[in-house]
Amino acid sequence: MDFLPVTMEDMKARGWDAPDFVYVVGEAYVDHPSFGHAIISRVLEHAGYHIAMLCLPEYHSADEFKRFGKPKLGFLVSSGVIDSMVNHYTAARKRRSEDAYAPGGKAGMRPDRAVTVYCNRIHEAYPGMPVLIGGVEASLRRFSHYDYWDDKVRRSVLVDSAATLLMYGMGEKTIIDCCDWVRRGMPTHELKQLTGICYMAKQPPKDAILLPSHDQVANDPKEYAKAFMMEYGEQDPVRGGVLCQMQDSQRYLVQNPPAMPLEQNELDQVYDLPFTRRAHPMYDKVGGVPALKEVRFSLSAVRGCYGACNFCALTFHQGRIVTARSQQSLLKEARLVTTFPDFKGYIHDVGGPTANFRGPACEKQRKQGACKNRQCLYPTPCKNLKVSHKELCELLTKMRALPKVKKVFIRSGIRFDYVMADKDPTFLKMLCQHHVSGQLKVAPEHISSNVLSKMGKPNRDVYERFVQRYEQINRNLGSKQYLVPYLMSSHPGSTLADAVTLAEYLRDIGHQPEQVQDFYPTPGTLSTCMYHTGLDPRDMSKVYVPKTVHEKAMQRALLQFKNPRNHALVREALRLCNREDLIGYGAKALVPPERGYGQKQDAQGPRRQNRPARTPAHQNSRAASSSARAPQSRNENRRSVNERPARRSKHEKLSR
Repeated sequence: MDFLPVTMEDMKARGWDAPDFVYVVGEAYVDHPSFGHAIISRVLEHAGYHIAMLCLPEYHSADEFKRFGKPKLGFLVSSGVIDSMVNHYTAARKRRSEDAYAPGGKAGMRPDRAVTVYCNRIHEAYPGMPVLIGGVEASLRRFSHYDYWDDKVRRSVLVDSAATLLMYGMGEKTIIDCCDWVRRGMPTHELKQLTGICYMAKQPPKDAILLPSHDQVANDPKEYAKAFMMEYGEQDPVRGGVLCQMQDSQRYLVQNPPAMPLEQNELDQVYDLPFTRRAHPMYDKVGGVPALKEVRFSLSAVRGCYGACNFCALTFHQGRIVTARSQQSLLKEARLVTTFPDFKGYIHDVGGPTANFRGPACEKQRKQGACKNRQCLYPTPCKNLKVSHKELCELLTKMRALPKVKKVFIRSGIRFDYVMADKDPTFLKMLCQHHVSGQLKVAPEHISSNVLSKMGKPNRDVYERFVQRYEQINRNLGSKQYLVPYLMSSHPGSTLADAVTLAEYLRDIGHQPEQVQDFYPTPGTLSTCMYHTGLDPRDMSKVYVPKTVHEKAMQRALLQFKNPRNHALVREALRLCNREDLIGYGAKALVPPERGYGQKQDAQGPRRQNRPARTPAHQNSRAASSSARAPQSRNENRRSVNERPARRSKHEKLSR
């Protein structure tokens, strides 16, 4: 198995005089099926196209974009598995020091707004050359969208990049259709037939649903919220309609309906393509590509997610209809993984956006689409939801029995509310006994009902019942295994009082997270719409939004109240909430008073002597807390999303 050409010499060795397409990607070349550029390039190769890979090109001039000469058909452009702005900046808008998708983890090798910058260089190098953009950055920025880093509404990335077409969603079908369209000479009358694309037009199609214009959404929060819900409601491949949004006085953005998700046999075929499963050797001298280490022994088992958390972009990208690979396909890949010379007997993950979803939520989704105005799990599981872990248990049992396999872990997130909806306890018992590596990561996100309702997450009692069941099973097994809850601060709807309530909960369970995920407003999520507009677009009710740097710092500090560096912020927050009863030395106190503040100590003595007992599931061991969520988690892409590793790494939660 060979890598695709990365130099002119590689191309000539294949006997090509020019590639059909040059694929420009804002990350290192890793030919592994957890990376979107690897999948798309292999799909195109299988279809007979000659593809040259231009990864992390020097972008300050057009020179690098001429590396292979003029391609026969055009350029393909993606920023990579994650939006370039999320890749570069934290939720506090501070520059990140590492990039796991770059050689040696070096930061700064791709530009801000990579899709637009790359397209501009291509236009300089070869004016008039067809350019097709795709991937997460293009997909989630296809409409006029709020941009957190500019703090304003930007036009569609299709306008800024001046690309020929924008491809959104999971792209195997769409990329072939679009490349074939370019090869046929780009006939305009065929555009309406292409699913999963956006294009620019001088007039809206007759059957289009007309969205509020860019000027309207940029200047009126209500119009922005209205447009978002119209967009959100049509992101279904079965029932979705054509959407149209005026971008300027002469041009309209047109979105055709999403492409249908791959059938199981089609998904199996994609993962059976001849991947080398390695980073290109040109990166060896700098230590390879860090992101590959996280997924080298992991299997991508499913796509899509009907959980539809409001802070997650999966609905806009992968969609709500879940497709799973067959057991035969996954077992075949597992056997292949066991042949790697560095395999130690551990399959690190079998999962995807949600590891315990293995098919559509109900029978009607494939025929009628996902419901427009309701969710499958929120606020409670739909009566039509198919709840069963039987097939997943069968798969895991077979995988554990493979030669050379010592352990199969599930490190992708599981939906605990889906587990609780299953009357058969087999899966959770099997999970605890065989597939947890000492700790299980789950995502309650918060415990305030006010905040959970804005997140689209289940009520607190569902999580607490899950904790009790998890603890009981582990006691029965004689195992000391812990829960690591993912928690989010400063989500729309979260007041300081809500943050205090969450801090009290953490005090009572004896858990103190080392890292806290601040809400990150990324394009394509309902929560970002709330953040920008101060409105819940579902009913246009007002939403409290913590926006100031100082308040967000206080909410984050409350979740880490034990850290002495946070004590001043915690005390300030508690006094603003009239909760000075939580300042002191008693068992219920969060922080001590300032040195010299008052002369009388609490009659109960120092708080350390009255600390509530920790339950095993929430024991804050160094091992458990050190693996808590990293800064680049689920907004992006945990969720999500095309071109991302199956394991929920710190770069995933685009997804969030």
